[in-house]
Amino acid sequence: MNWEAWLVGLTVVAVLAALIRDMPSDAVMVAAIAFLVGVGTISGSDRLLSAGEAVAGLGNPGLVTIAVLFIVVAGLVHTGAISRVVDPFLGMPRSIREAQLKILTPVMLLSAVLNNTPVVAMFMPVVEDVSKRTGIAGSKLYMPMAFAATFGGVWTLIGTSTNLVVNGLLIDATGQGLGLFDLAWVGVPASLVAFVFLLLSSDRLLPDRKPAIDSTDDPRQYTVELMVQHDGPLVGKSIEEAGLRHLPGLYLIEIEREQQRLTAVASWQRLQSNDHLVFVGVLDSVIDLQKMHGLVRAINEIQHDSKHETKGAPRRHLIEAVVSQRCPLIGQTLRDSKFRTQYQAAVVAVARGDERVSGKLGDVVLRSGDTLLLEADEDFISRQRNSKDFFLVSGVDRDHAIQHDRAWISLSIMVLMIGTVTLGGIDLLSASLVAATGMLVFGCVDLARARQSVDGPLLIAIAGSLGLGKAIEVSGLALMASQSLVGMAGESPWMLLVVTYVLTMLLTELVTNNAAAVLMFPIAMETTRRLGIDSTGFMVAICIAASAGFATPFGYQTNLMVYGPGGYRFSDYLRVGIPLDLIFLVVSVTLIPIVWPLR
Repeated sequence: MNWEAWLVGLTVVAVLAALIRDMPSDAVMVAAIAFLVGVGTISGSDRLLSAGEAVAGLGNPGLVTIAVLFIVVAGLVHTGAISRVVDPFLGMPRSIREAQLKILTPVMLLSAVLNNTPVVAMFMPVVEDVSKRTGIAGSKLYMPMAFAATFGGVWTLIGTSTNLVVNGLLIDATGQGLGLFDLAWVGVPASLVAFVFLLLSSDRLLPDRKPAIDSTDDPRQYTVELMVQHDGPLVGKSIEEAGLRHLPGLYLIEIEREQQRLTAVASWQRLQSNDHLVFVGVLDSVIDLQKMHGLVRAINEIQHDSKHETKGAPRRHLIEAVVSQRCPLIGQTLRDSKFRTQYQAAVVAVARGDERVSGKLGDVVLRSGDTLLLEADEDFISRQRNSKDFFLVSGVDRDHAIQHDRAWISLSIMVLMIGTVTLGGIDLLSASLVAATGMLVFGCVDLARARQSVDGPLLIAIAGSLGLGKAIEVSGLALMASQSLVGMAGESPWMLLVVTYVLTMLLTELVTNNAAAVLMFPIAMETTRRLGIDSTGFMVAICIAASAGFATPFGYQTNLMVYGPGGYRFSDYLRVGIPLDLIFLVVSVTLIPIVWPLR
């Protein structure tokens, strides 16, 4: 074993140790690559990474596709397209199993065509909402939801970033990649068995746990007034049917209809066009409420002033401002104060400590200490930060407006992208580029949000993993590891497949899924070359094993995303995850040799 292979091997061990200690994966990978390139440059060895080889991963088709798909997903998120499709399906679950079925099914299906990380991010508020409306512990839903996203991710080539990375490596190595639905031959059966296991056992295996922080613990109670959109989707629906009865941290206190005021609103009360609805609730819920399709800002003196509306105006943001005792508008109603004219900002909601502000928003008399939720341009904060009129001015996270009118456009773009790839008319990278361009051109997402949606650290970590995989190959470490693999499994291709799957799965449980896949790829390729067998089945095994890491919070980023909100402990993942790991292992190593004979 040459010294270069030893050095790369020790570097890989150091990388794994750093990742196990939860150090940032992008920084770890960049440091490892920089170290190997530096040693290679100083020693002059051609068996270590050159600078060109180190950065070659940035041009990997899989990596570029991942970056572009972030923009496609952003278009779906910012148009509310996902909620438009999913919300009617959810309804009001009556049991834990029904809630799991209604949440896990769309998550699994969506994760087959979208990267599962943003799918989990989109459904976390849905799980929180269902938990609060039904009283079902969030711990019974968060982890199964995250696992369902992983199930769907192994159905298609675009389901996870890992699949795309492995496919990109395969194209570089052989000139031919996997088909869009090749993984489905194994991924679908394994996922369905695991899905049934979750539905039947997770209620018993997962205890009731509470998150450390509850978003409804905020003592401030905002009063907000919205209007039922004329001829919108909520007209004619009852309060219950419109989803306005069991809102988490939010309460509908009255409806104003022409000259009539309805209080103690019953769930059977039907909404009419232009009804004014007055809600009281916590900040997060107030923000989410304004994204609901069919509700618009109440058009009155405080919310709308035609003299100040201009076409092409800059994008507006939600801002919190606390009224000081020197504000000249104290003692006036919001309607009479002409707040928008004076501050170029519209009042969206009002909070007064833990006191409930009753009545219509326009009739609220301003007091010192009132917290106003404002819609204003991004310069408002800099203009008013040192103003005597307000104690505190700060931006609000999650204030992005939903472009409901473009929801079907974004869905159509996504369907066309998948359709063209499936029919073989265009490769995945080209289709993704066209789809992302379409999202921008048709206004489904603006350029600023498109940039924000791209996960830079993840892309850097993947590029670094690709460089480390190249180092394993050029140093000769892959050849030596493949020899050891053959020694462990003998000459049996099936045993080699099992060992490859198990090693990939164990690496995934300890480090990142992309790192596990990239580290195992050159070893598997070298092994199949030595035995003269088809590598496709081994690549499928790596894709599935690198995603199907359920036994630890670190096995996949979606596992970690629900760790805090679900209030989980490490043992919860072991209890549910180990059986799931075994299910995927058994189904995969049984079906792969049938679909792709190991000869």
